[in-house]
Amino acid sequence: MIDPDPPGPGRVWRTDQSPELLMNTVACQVTLFTDDSVDCSGPIHPGPSLHEWARGTLGPDEYPTRAEYGRYLEWVFARVVRDAPASVRVETHRARAVRLDDTPGGHQALTLDDGRTLTGLSAVVLAQGHLPTAADPVQRRLAAHAAHHGLRHVPPANPADVDLSSIPPGEPVLLRGLGLNFFDHTALLTTGRGGRFVRDARGLRYLPSGREPRLYAGSRRGVPYQARGDNAKGAYGRHVPLVLTPEVIAGFRKRADSGEAPDFLAEIWPLVAKEVETVYCTALLRGAGASARQCREFTGHFLSVPHGDPQEAVLLGEFGVAEADRWCWERISRPYAGRDFAHPGEWRDWLLSYLREDAAQAALGNVRGPLKAALDVLRDLRNELRLIVDHGGLAGASRRDHLDRWYTPLNAYLSIGPPRRRIEELAALVEAGVVRVLGPRLKVTEADGAWAAHSPDVPGSAVRVRTLIEARLPEPDLRKSADGLLAELLRTGRCRPHTVDGYETGGLDVTPRPYHLIDRQGAAHTRRFAFGVPTEGVHWVTAAGARPGVDSVMLSDADAVARAALRAVATQSDPQPQVNQWPNVELASIN
Repeated sequence: MIDPDPPGPGRVWRTDQSPELLMNTVACQVTLFTDDSVDCSGPIHPGPSLHEWARGTLGPDEYPTRAEYGRYLEWVFARVVRDAPASVRVETHRARAVRLDDTPGGHQALTLDDGRTLTGLSAVVLAQGHLPTAADPVQRRLAAHAAHHGLRHVPPANPADVDLSSIPPGEPVLLRGLGLNFFDHTALLTTGRGGRFVRDARGLRYLPSGREPRLYAGSRRGVPYQARGDNAKGAYGRHVPLVLTPEVIAGFRKRADSGEAPDFLAEIWPLVAKEVETVYCTALLRGAGASARQCREFTGHFLSVPHGDPQEAVLLGEFGVAEADRWCWERISRPYAGRDFAHPGEWRDWLLSYLREDAAQAALGNVRGPLKAALDVLRDLRNELRLIVDHGGLAGASRRDHLDRWYTPLNAYLSIGPPRRRIEELAALVEAGVVRVLGPRLKVTEADGAWAAHSPDVPGSAVRVRTLIEARLPEPDLRKSADGLLAELLRTGRCRPHTVDGYETGGLDVTPRPYHLIDRQGAAHTRRFAFGVPTEGVHWVTAAGARPGVDSVMLSDADAVARAALRAVATQSDPQPQVNQWPNVELASIN
């Protein structure tokens, strides 16, 4: 196990990070253990979820801190080591791997950044997670502007890794991005500096400490990620697909494997939309007093009509769904569409109303609340979509334009947002004047001695700031990786970026399970494996964690890789005995 950070939590989930930083998954839906739902060849070893492990200190539907999850990971790693058979030895190295080579007999050798070389390895697994990336030309230009004018520029990074202590109270700061990283940075710069939220008869209010900077924020969409609905599904509940069935998925895969990959927008998106809209309308009818029989009748009729067919509107009318209550993707994805804002005050008033309504919808939950029940379908369908789109499941242009550039950010905005409390807190911060969201289509330019930012949709929104924080994680991209090992493998042609019909996704190219590394010539290496975040592009939404009871792909992926790595040990080509037998049976896992 090679990791410069403690084994288990690693760097991302380290246990000493600020308690202000939260996960965006409830405790009962977080696990690292297999159960009977997992379709894997290896033995099933059940274990506690994060909620069960916490033994009463975390409610099942509570959002844990990242440090709490780190302690769970630490415990799981210790348990695995403790319970390992006597024939297994686990060896950890607090270092980074910087070079990977073949040696005579087919074994692998890993060079570490502390000068050591591990030899005689039968298999190497790259499970590196989020890695640093080299600055692109835009980021380099911003950094140069900051250096020239004595400004601050924080490039895309995990907020836990960023030192914000040099930002003085009252300093104007721009947060570019309104996703999960935005909420992390905001928490660190407000409650992390001594501010407090209090609830009284007027609702949630923020009491500043006086140490906060002046926070401005914006993005292309202009509004933050939608709040997650309060969990009412328990640990194992999920939407069972109505139209994206195993048979439909198998049909798409068969076409892709025969060279006739489907088009996401024309063929797959209508099925996703149908799943979402069916759940929304059914929950809406149930909330209006429809009986179970009436809901089943509606669902059957609605599913029989193709998505977008005029007959859908006829059915909705027959079942009494008012036009104003009907699902509208444009309204959901651009909630301010069709509105004009004369000045920042109008935009602020609209935004506060929008945030409060989003929190109110989230409070209805992800089963009873029509909106959040529908949006949670997008999260529940991730496994089905992975089966369709992974490993060249889409035509290259469709992968680029429809999945990567359109659906993936839409899915993130609608279904992987923060807990409800973060939206309520943001509304309180806006009301207190600590945070000002500038508006849609954020524009940032380099001004003399500052950065200038404004929303072209909100007259009078222009501001000048001395600190610019890119409130997002760097995109995983092999071509820009600053990781020494991957950069060396790419430079020497021993790995390559994933390509679909000429479109380079940026993912580290691997075979289908068990994910052998593929070199520049297209040859798969039988002793090298990779899975997780660096393969984003080959796979879809690799950063999602494992859930109990829903056959999480992360668990079956890990099983397949481990089984193949052990087979590599069993079939090693070097028959000569070694002085030290241990290296021949160890797995070096680059965490």
